Amino acid sequence: MKTPYDEMFDVHGVARPHYAIFQQWLAEQSGALMALKRAEAELIFRRVGITFAVYGDDLGAERTIPFDQVPRIFTAQEWSTLEAGLRQRVTALNHFIHDVYHDEAIVKAGIIPGEQIFNNAQYRPEMRFVDVPRNIYAQIAGIDIVRAGAGEFYVLEDNLRVPSGVSYMVEDRKMMMRLFPDLFQRYRVAPVEHYPDLLLECLKSVKPEGVKKPNVVVLTPGMFNSAYFEHTYLAQQMGVELVEGKDLFVKDEEVFMRTTQGPQRVDVIYRRIDDDFLDPLAFRSDSALGVAGLLNAYRAGNVTLANAIGTGIADDKSIYPYVPEMIEFYLGEKPILNNVPTYQCRKADDLAYTLAHLHELVVKETHGAGGYGMLVGPASTKEEIERFRENLIQHPDQYIAQPTLSLSTCPTFVESGIAPRHIDLRPFVLSGKTIKMVPGGLTRVALKEGSLVVNSSQGGGTKDTWVLED
Repeated sequence: MKTPYDEMFDVHGVARPHYAIFQQWLAEQSGALMALKRAEAELIFRRVGITFAVYGDDLGAERTIPFDQVPRIFTAQEWSTLEAGLRQRVTALNHFIHDVYHDEAIVKAGIIPGEQIFNNAQYRPEMRFVDVPRNIYAQIAGIDIVRAGAGEFYVLEDNLRVPSGVSYMVEDRKMMMRLFPDLFQRYRVAPVEHYPDLLLECLKSVKPEGVKKPNVVVLTPGMFNSAYFEHTYLAQQMGVELVEGKDLFVKDEEVFMRTTQGPQRVDVIYRRIDDDFLDPLAFRSDSALGVAGLLNAYRAGNVTLANAIGTGIADDKSIYPYVPEMIEFYLGEKPILNNVPTYQCRKADDLAYTLAHLHELVVKETHGAGGYGMLVGPASTKEEIERFRENLIQHPDQYIAQPTLSLSTCPTFVESGIAPRHIDLRPFVLSGKTIKMVPGGLTRVALKEGSLVVNSSQGGGTKDTWVLED
């Protein structure tokens, strides 16, 4: 595998111009001081309650996500390209979701096979001909970006159901400013702290028709959810109520919240619950997390759900290969950001190639998330590959395969000192009256040497992401 693109240093080992001041600063810091600052960060995160639950973890229910003090830095020009590509992509994805639940033009045009959509587990027939405010289905999108080759950006995944991680983006910035305030005198870094304000503005802009002062709530599955900290954090930062399903009820196709002053109407629900659990009358009858009758209130146009029911059809990995064609079909534009080349294992030729090259490919479940249900060929044993091969042969339509990209690296403070570690980026795109985003996103880092899996559920950490203003 080729030497990966290094975010800080060029091929000659010289700091890139936008990293030069930081590299000089870093050289002046002792290892003891950096270790002390890392311990301070972990103590503060734990004290504030910034934790992440790892399902099936025998060591304890919650842990802090490791935070690295070496930021990932973008120039203003780099971010400008990324931002344009993200706007374009999310716009096309929202067009696509509206289309598959209404006119089905992209299917009729023969661009995406109908069975790829209508037989997909993420397709919700209950959303047929349901109109949503501003035709926006994914008000909050988290798009995973990787850098490979000579520094080219690729979209690895689209997350349009209940994307998480934005609270860590904001808190990482606060932590860096607390630990190293002098750095922010040397760099003009674009702010991210106003994200909750942008989110609330976005949610209010998709209120039901006729509502003047929308009442917004955050709907959480509860404290045992892995991202519960984020749910409470965003509700608190936006100044809105955090509710569970038991706090809401539906009457005459309107949603109400139980309060000590009596029922209060709810107009916009930022839901952090998967489709299946939202309404026991419409989806899983055994769900104790949702609100009975919510779908009817939603279909009647009396409440807005962000994100909409059925958005999962657009971020399913079997649909991902078609996004560049969606951009051309709906917008008449060439994609600004490229997809990673993808083999669709439901196709005989792609399956044959994948089976012959399992040792060098990354194979993912089409519905998988969080780094689970995947095979990283170069990092797997022969036994693991053979076990995966059996699953792939039995259920080829449930998998895609991609080349093992050499993700870019960024210097990271690990036990042995400063060393390169692979990273990705999740910017958050808000679609309301207009499309807005804060500059940067959540940079995730694979802390294990050589690992390409950055997910926090798989032991990954996070970095502050800087976009320079000049």
